[in-house]
Amino acid sequence: MESVNSSTETPRFEPVTDADREVIAQQLGRPPRALRAVAARCPGGHPSVAQTSPRLENGTPFPTLYYLTCPRLSSMVGTLEASGVMKEMTERLTTDPELAATYQRTHETYLAERDAIESLGTQVTAGGMPGRVKCLHVHLAHTLAAGPGVNPFGDETLAWVREQGWPTGDCAG
Repeated sequence: MESVNSSTETPRFEPVTDADREVIAQQLGRPPRALRAVAARCPGGHPSVAQTSPRLENGTPFPTLYYLTCPRLSSMVGTLEASGVMKEMTERLTTDPELAATYQRTHETYLAERDAIESLGTQVTAGGMPGRVKCLHVHLAHTLAAGPGVNPFGDETLAWVREQGWPTGDCAG
């Protein structure tokens, strides 16, 4: 397994253009909230991951820093989640101390990235970190934004969607 990136520096992402905002709204079926940047793109050039602000426009805390927007990826990940794999992943945390330590570091770097933007005064991050795995959409978004070796469950999810044929097709809308 690749090591976790220990950097707490927020990666440089692309500014959101009006065209990106429109595509993301089409992808989500609603206007995006708390949009900060495009953190990753599908091979066709459309946004696949948005970086969001730690608070929504109305001040509500929003601990999910990376949000999967690509409907094709979201559908694929939904299929994987429906298989119950998250329960197995969570159980591995209790039996594999190295994986648990890596996942703890994932949580800590995610929290540091978010807190560098704005601290929510909480240790809650996203996707169930660090004690369980509950949302593979978040983990995949994190891996696509931060790169491989940062989030072990995001890396596993990315490998799975690639085995299923991603990237293919047009994800925009």
